[in-house]
Amino acid sequence: MSDNARDHFEIPKFEIPTDMRSMAEASFDEARKAFEQFVTNARDTAGKIEERNAEMRAGAKDLSTRALSYAERNVQSSLDYAQSLLKAKDLNEVMRLHSDYVQGQMRSLAEQASEMGQAVSRAAMDAVKPKN
Repeated sequence: MSDNARDHFEIPKFEIPTDMRSMAEASFDEARKAFEQFVTNARDTAGKIEERNAEMRAGAKDLSTRALSYAERNVQSSLDYAQSLLKAKDLNEVMRLHSDYVQGQMRSLAEQASEMGQAVSRAAMDAVKPKN
């Protein structure tokens, strides 16, 4: 293919307009603050439940702690991904960021499912142990 023909098939440059980027970043910052407040409230609520329910078994506590931790990490990862997309310079970078994000999430979810399965098994075994 000649250089002239190749020029006609280049991928157009992808740019987010400055005003749109600024507005998206402001919205993103508000979403991050709302998420951080949600996590703080969830932790406070979890602490209050623990205080009122001193008899909670260690396995159930471990499961709820893990679930909250996984949710926090997954949402944080999504927020970080969204923020990186706002800073992408072209379509190739957007595609790379998306691929990296999806691969990372698949690994993370597989690890989380495995860990949660093991924790559920431990909690089930603890639940059937006779009380002394």
